[in-house]
Amino acid sequence: MGPLEGAKIVEFAGVGPAPFCGMILADMGANIIRVQRKARATVGHSKVLNRGRKSVVLDLKNPDHVDLAFTLLRNADALIEGFRPGVMERLGLGPDPCLQRNPRLVYGRVTGWGQTGPLRDSAGHDINYIALSGALHAIGTAGENPMPPINLVGDFGGGGLLLAFGIVCGIFEACNSGRGQVVDTAMTDGAALLMTMIYGWKAAGSWKDKRGSNLLDGGAPFYRTYECADGKYVAVGSLEPKFYGLLIRELGLSETNMTPQMDANRWSEFQDRLATIFRTKSRDQWCESLKGTDACIAPVLDLEEAPKHPHNVTRETFVEVDGRLQPAPAPRFSRTPGRIRSASEVSGQKIETVLSEWGLTAKEIEALI
Repeated sequence: MGPLEGAKIVEFAGVGPAPFCGMILADMGANIIRVQRKARATVGHSKVLNRGRKSVVLDLKNPDHVDLAFTLLRNADALIEGFRPGVMERLGLGPDPCLQRNPRLVYGRVTGWGQTGPLRDSAGHDINYIALSGALHAIGTAGENPMPPINLVGDFGGGGLLLAFGIVCGIFEACNSGRGQVVDTAMTDGAALLMTMIYGWKAAGSWKDKRGSNLLDGGAPFYRTYECADGKYVAVGSLEPKFYGLLIRELGLSETNMTPQMDANRWSEFQDRLATIFRTKSRDQWCESLKGTDACIAPVLDLEEAPKHPHNVTRETFVEVDGRLQPAPAPRFSRTPGRIRSASEVSGQKIETVLSEWGLTAKEIEALI
């Protein structure tokens, strides 16, 4: 019984942020039906992102199948769709007809540019959306090209996660008002929102608009990664003065030669000293020698190593479902924990089964079919 147990959501199958949104809501107990436009086996990342939901195949260009979709939406709390603006409207499933049939429906939409604005109809991907928000400009090494942070900031953080938050907010509000609404999630908006603290620092004059020259972007010698003797890396995050002082002492450096900590004019000098020292031992040797201290050092683990780390193993941060290792539901709840209900469906289920599970009588189902 997850915290969203009892919530019913219809997800129109898509890619990237929309299925991620569906996945995390399903992990938290929501009953989600994925509407697929054609039966196909799911492969690769989709097999994990589609976990925990049942699916049906509908031809949304067929008016009878659109009516079946409306039947599902009649009993739904929310809808998830991630198509380009206008697609759902052309299918006859836009917000107006859906809200007419179910006035309390929360209509969740996620796109790159949003439902309004001069770029709304333009194609794009994560890298384009975070470029427009200022986030991409801030990520990367000094003097080099901006570095895409894979697709975490736009697709998943600023898109899918923000849409899930918006849907839960909408459902909460509808419980009080009895009225649904449209949730317009734009990855450009979400990426900008994730940059709130950085924009705040810039406004206060404490963030330079130059990559690799600030406190958290690799410019500070005490907040960056260092290569070790074995070619692997450690991540150093000794921000606070007491932690920085501890790091310097543990590494056998003179505090006189490594202070003042916040003298940005000397950061390059400090960085060179730290880089030389870290190259004298392997990554795991450094982590072992600094184990139990507050020097704020962690190993940079690859995707094979991370699931095997003792901390992740103890917390069961990663789980295996149908032979596929994947991150477990998060966050943790003490009384109503989330869980992965099932691996993803290979193909759509019979519509009769889904309609029955959503409360329609046999007579209603027969008439619809």
